Amino acid sequence: MRFRRRLIDGIPIAEMRVAEGWKRLSGVQTVTKLLAGADLDVTDTGLMPFLQLDAVGRSELVALGRSLPDAGTGSHTALLPIIPQSFRDFMLHEAHVINASREMARRFMPSVFPITQVFEKLARKPFPKFKPHKLWYQQPIYYLSSHINMVTDGDQLAWPRYCDALDYELEIGAVLAHPLRNATPDDAKAAIGGFVVLNDFSARDVQIDEMQSGFGPQKSKHFGSSISAEIVTADEILPRLERLTGTVKINGETIADVSSHGGQFTLPEAIAFASQSEALVPGELFGSGTLPGGAGIENGAMVGPGDTLTLTIDGLGSLTNIVGSKEP
Repeated sequence: MRFRRRLIDGIPIAEMRVAEGWKRLSGVQTVTKLLAGADLDVTDTGLMPFLQLDAVGRSELVALGRSLPDAGTGSHTALLPIIPQSFRDFMLHEAHVINASREMARRFMPSVFPITQVFEKLARKPFPKFKPHKLWYQQPIYYLSSHINMVTDGDQLAWPRYCDALDYELEIGAVLAHPLRNATPDDAKAAIGGFVVLNDFSARDVQIDEMQSGFGPQKSKHFGSSISAEIVTADEILPRLERLTGTVKINGETIADVSSHGGQFTLPEAIAFASQSEALVPGELFGSGTLPGGAGIENGAMVGPGDTLTLTIDGLGSLTNIVGSKEP
């Protein structure tokens, strides 16, 4: 199932996609009755109650599909599908770490980069510092980003005033629909309500010093992230979560093709790890980390002011943002 939120005549409206098109959910009596019967919050004007429906509830909602009123076609604004309660971003793909580290060294450490290339040519393996930290191989690694500075499809992202090298990162975002604590991977899998396309923007020239500080990313990440306006329920994505493919386009030109295959850990495993001795609540957002090739620092195509960036994951959706000018 696919849901979205739009602002129509100043009112947030929840909608669902069916074969015939988009249908309205907000303010529809039969929908309210269904949610009430499932003991879900009928006063919540967002999408969370729909993500919390069990298989029976989803089937009942699908059955209502044709009888629902059509979505409005007038002036509207896309809204975030959920207002994230937090944003944890994992780093699940070794290939991205190695490729991005190599290109960061090439661009920002010109005196050191030739040495790394001599090593790689002779040893025929990645330079050791390009590989993830040894802890990465033992447990899912993540950082807590800002869940406040989040935009959605069609929005413009302001270029940070302190950044000279803005980059994008194509990721899969999982939204929690049920609380967790000390979860198993199966518990975490069952608690995911839906998935979105996620773009973890990065100020690359700022990031390298922050990462070397030992405290992790701060201003290089917290200025803004983006998620798709549409969210797809977990039951449609989980069976193929490790086989998703996607593309990066800049100004309509395809820059890179990506795949979710080959992660060190799965997203359910990563979320379960995050829940150890820690309460997780509905509405928290978890990123997969960049799918290999899904960042400009890897594929050689960084963005500039005025560029239109479109990130797509097949079966999940697309996310388009316009890159703004640097803030004065």
